[in-house]
Amino acid sequence: MDILKKLAEEFPSIRSDRAQNIINLIDEGNTIPFIARYRKEMTGSCDDQVLREFSDRLQYLRNLEKRKEEIAKSIAEQGKMTDEIRVALDAAMTLTEAEDIYRPFKQKKKTRASVAIEKGLQPLADFILAQDKNADVLGEAEKYVDSEKGVHTAQEAIDGAKDIIAEIISDDAIVRKKLRNLFMKNGEVKTKLVNVENEGAKTYEMYSEYAENVSEIKSHRVLAINRGEKEGFLKVKVVFNEEIAKRIVGAGYLKDGGYSTQLVKEAVADGYVRLIYPSIEREIRATLTESASEQAIKMFEVNLKPLLMQPPVKDKITLGLDPAYRTGCKIAVVDGTGKVLDKTVVYPTPGPKQNIEAAKAKLKELVAKYEVEIISIGNGTASKESEIFVADLIKEIREETGREVAYIVVSEAGASVYSASQLGAEEFPDYDVAERSAVSIARRLQDPLAELIKIDPKSIGVGQYQHDMDKKRLDSVLSGVLEDCVNSVGVDLNTASVSLLKYVAGLNAGIAKNIVSYREEHGKFRSRKEILRVPKLGEKAFTQCAGFLRITDGDNILDNTAVHPESYDAAAKLLAMFGYSPDDVRAGKIVQLPQKVKSFGEEKAAEQIGSDVPTLRDILSEIMKPGRDIREALPKPILRQDIMDIKDLIPGMELVGTVRNVVDFGAFVDIGVHQDGLVHLSEITDRYIRHPSDVLEVGQTVTVWVKDVDVKKNRIGLTMKNPASKKMTKAKAQ
Repeated sequence: MDILKKLAEEFPSIRSDRAQNIINLIDEGNTIPFIARYRKEMTGSCDDQVLREFSDRLQYLRNLEKRKEEIAKSIAEQGKMTDEIRVALDAAMTLTEAEDIYRPFKQKKKTRASVAIEKGLQPLADFILAQDKNADVLGEAEKYVDSEKGVHTAQEAIDGAKDIIAEIISDDAIVRKKLRNLFMKNGEVKTKLVNVENEGAKTYEMYSEYAENVSEIKSHRVLAINRGEKEGFLKVKVVFNEEIAKRIVGAGYLKDGGYSTQLVKEAVADGYVRLIYPSIEREIRATLTESASEQAIKMFEVNLKPLLMQPPVKDKITLGLDPAYRTGCKIAVVDGTGKVLDKTVVYPTPGPKQNIEAAKAKLKELVAKYEVEIISIGNGTASKESEIFVADLIKEIREETGREVAYIVVSEAGASVYSASQLGAEEFPDYDVAERSAVSIARRLQDPLAELIKIDPKSIGVGQYQHDMDKKRLDSVLSGVLEDCVNSVGVDLNTASVSLLKYVAGLNAGIAKNIVSYREEHGKFRSRKEILRVPKLGEKAFTQCAGFLRITDGDNILDNTAVHPESYDAAAKLLAMFGYSPDDVRAGKIVQLPQKVKSFGEEKAAEQIGSDVPTLRDILSEIMKPGRDIREALPKPILRQDIMDIKDLIPGMELVGTVRNVVDFGAFVDIGVHQDGLVHLSEITDRYIRHPSDVLEVGQTVTVWVKDVDVKKNRIGLTMKNPASKKMTKAKAQ
């Protein structure tokens, strides 16, 4: 296979020469963030997501080629390689097709066919398979009766020959491909509810007597069915018309050969029922599961990135509140940098020690003492009661002191995982688990990326069925998301934790620890070049990581930008060309530079500074705003001062909310009622969209209208289609 040609076909937006450049860059050990950011001229400015898809596909095709070579070698060593097999192997475009070709030559465990072959019945099978009308099958079978070999009668010999024929047909790659395609196109997934007396069966009631076409079943239903089967509540089958399937299997084997053909027909039926169907069913289930898992992983990726990239609420003194009933609400006050100023426990929620007035007095004291501006509440157990308490507290503070304090409910998913982790213990050795959790809840508002990076992505609480995914594949994708987020934002070299640094391109956990140790021993880094003194951080790692590290008050202003050190000379030449200096950059006196470059001509300017146009544009963009955080351009989270109850909701009510999770069938939106509402896919927009993620992402602020409310079930249905505009449209039509 010409892998480059294949990739160029599958990625039509990437020119063939650029595809070759990407392959070369990957093979040289360059990281995806580095290639995406600093090799735009070579890649045609491919973004990190496309590059990762390209890299994954490159790896798959290389693995396929390697496997095909192994298969070819094995068949050749058996002395069975033919031109036909060689052509079929060359044409195989998937691992499944390659394995189908190898199936007849693979060393099998003991089977009915292998036993029959050991008894010397292969020639009889070939004789029957020839289907000569005039053949005396019984007479021929008598020749193979041999008590010592375990063949006692002619009928036993025929039965053994039929077993061999059944396996020959079962191993036919063309037959299997035809059937697989038919099952995928016209097969049905059928489920039946079992163990109905068990309470857990209620979860799967919709799959009680359920059937859906294989080609149409949605990913989330595949995963739900798999989970129901695993938990023992569902029986699952993939079905297809058996008579049609048998006709397809026999089409290439059955002739008009009288009794011989009847025997082959019986072998076809047996081979289909006993060998082919169970195997194809497993393959179809595996294909559906793999596809559904990829979709679920994709959804996790789609949700995780905007969650990590939520704008930080910087330089705000924040009070983190970890709600609870019996053990009380743990409180942590942190300053604008996340440093813990104070901690305590209060009991405003129902429980044996409940004391609302004492809790109010303590929090008023902390708010006044540290000039707290925001209260961050975890959304776990006792969150609703805590939110009501905080809303009331804020009202009293405003009335008594005139101080404006806001609150926000944040997802505490993973906070307990972090709190109980070795990392949490190392960071706060003298705190108990709940106290660490309160700090995490406060910090994840101030800098979501820096805090959430400490948590196993599977525990962050977005996506669907992530705990059912292949761990290795999920970890690979999520690590890519974390890496892309960290590198797109940049990392402060003098404050970043090991958790953050290890995701910087070119670094790993070991080097990240060495950077922090060096920093603690020698003080702040004054320049990017200084990190070359860190043990085990060589030139190659420096090239990959340097552009993503920031030094906010260093000797060189470019160290506080995404300009790579390899382009420092080009940046200096660019400034000098138009009469500017690095001091002008620091003082913000280069406002006219972009216009001057445009008037001069980008291509001409790039040539004069010894660079290319994409790099020139990046240099220009970065030196205009040193130290900028790309997240700050995103909409800020909604801060609240009061709370609504689900009982206050009325159909048609207009609200502003925040998207908390995007799934295949819609999106969950926080509207300040403690319980997230669901905007179904059909209620997102009037125009056709393939998936909710085409329009929505986690953290997005949206206007919604209440569609329906079920107080008993605690369910809220929302719509993003303005009911008023519908009425107007209807009125015009009338």
